[in-house]
Amino acid sequence: MSPEGNTGDKEKKGSSRQMKFDRNELFRTAGYLGAAMLVSGLLRYSIQGMLQLFSEILLIAGGVLVLAAIIFNFRLIVGFFTRRSSKLGTNAAVITLAVLAILALVNFLGERHHKRFDLTTEKLFTLSDQTRNIVKGVKQDVKIIRFDKQKDQDIADRVAEYVSVNRHINYQNVDPQEHPEIAKEYGVARAGQVIVASGNRKERLEGTSEEDFTSAILKATSDKVNTVCFIEGHGEKALTDPGQIGYKSVADELKRENYITKTVNLVSENGVPSDCTVLVDAGPAKALFPQEAEMIGKYLENGGKALLLIDPDTNPGLADVVKAWNISLGDNTVIDASGVGRMFGTGPAVPLVSEYGPHPITQNFGRTMSFFPLARTVTIADKGNTKLFPVELLKTSSFSFAVKNLEDLKKRGGKLDPKVDMQGPLSIGVAVERKEGDRDTRLVVIGDSDFASNQVISMQRNGDLFYNAINWLSADENLISIRPKSPTNRRVNLTEGETRGLFWFSLVLLPGFVILAGIIIWWKRR
Repeated sequence: MSPEGNTGDKEKKGSSRQMKFDRNELFRTAGYLGAAMLVSGLLRYSIQGMLQLFSEILLIAGGVLVLAAIIFNFRLIVGFFTRRSSKLGTNAAVITLAVLAILALVNFLGERHHKRFDLTTEKLFTLSDQTRNIVKGVKQDVKIIRFDKQKDQDIADRVAEYVSVNRHINYQNVDPQEHPEIAKEYGVARAGQVIVASGNRKERLEGTSEEDFTSAILKATSDKVNTVCFIEGHGEKALTDPGQIGYKSVADELKRENYITKTVNLVSENGVPSDCTVLVDAGPAKALFPQEAEMIGKYLENGGKALLLIDPDTNPGLADVVKAWNISLGDNTVIDASGVGRMFGTGPAVPLVSEYGPHPITQNFGRTMSFFPLARTVTIADKGNTKLFPVELLKTSSFSFAVKNLEDLKKRGGKLDPKVDMQGPLSIGVAVERKEGDRDTRLVVIGDSDFASNQVISMQRNGDLFYNAINWLSADENLISIRPKSPTNRRVNLTEGETRGLFWFSLVLLPGFVILAGIIIWWKRR
């Protein structure tokens, strides 16, 4: 064979190797390009939230290129993974993927089984028992929609608590400019509005507190609206009075809990109106007419529900009405000599209650407190009665006593006289229920009306007592609970001298001591 022939063969082999090398390099580059296209397509999809045509083209083309690169470079890939270094790298990759899978599983379980810890004393960031009871009872889908371009993380976090209790509730933030048709559907006129909707019912939130959200959910999902009627004409507390002794706070809260409130005059109405779910007489200063008392008695006999709040030193003309239900009104005033009230700025004429009877109204009160400015005793008239079984809701402390005349009490220096005074513990609230056929009479009598006034209703359990009584009387047991909390004021007021002392101690003496100790240690080790 001639030298020229050998040379030609070598050139053909070199050319073949060059073509092979170029082909491998080509498909390797195609694989890199396909991976880049896949990543780009996925990023576009995650950002836009929908699979558009261009993203779909990127994903399909990228997948085809990656698959082609794997097929045509299969031998090289197999050879790569048979090396010792590649095996070690593969093991590391497998372990990394396993760790990522475990983390993904933990996050998935955490999302499905949501659990948060509220470390504040008042549990400010935890839904109240009342809200949880209401939300748990929701059976239909509820949409909470906020209309604004910018998202509000505080609202999103608050609604997340509701979603964790009931999956029927969902939340979304809608840009009214991007989706004007949705804004028009819900009647939204400005940005920032929040709508709670269920079926055909829509409620617009006035605020963004827990009470506002819960009230809106209750209104959007409730099929009935109860009416609470307040008797007027005898000096009772006024629902429109924003002063200290008024009941405006009561009216506002009942509205939030999906009640209708109105005042009634039994004389002009010639009886209790038929639309009254609950009848309330809050602190009559003068006696009701005998025919009015008879109307209330007849209303109860026919299965009515009533809350009577009777202050001391008044004769409301209802003694016979409540006696028919085995309840007795004391002609006295309760005095609390324990001195505990001084911690809250109250005196002995404001008895404190921390002992409650076994009843749905007070079932979650525990040893918490409620306050009753000027209260009279309300007791069971006949404990041997086998037909009616009233429950004493509120018991004062053993340091309390009831006096018939406050002037006599002043003359003896506010001291107990065992001969004439009734010694504690004393009952100042009673509830009774009687069921006969389709009639279910419920009656609550409390020897004070000021405990629910604007001035003191927010103290401890006062508000819960009043609203729980309305809930029980109207058979809305799912609302009976502890209401949302308010943060405790923990501010410390320092005098000028205390402020100066704190400055020298925290900014001069303490840092100076640390610096001096450091210098001494350095000097000894030097």
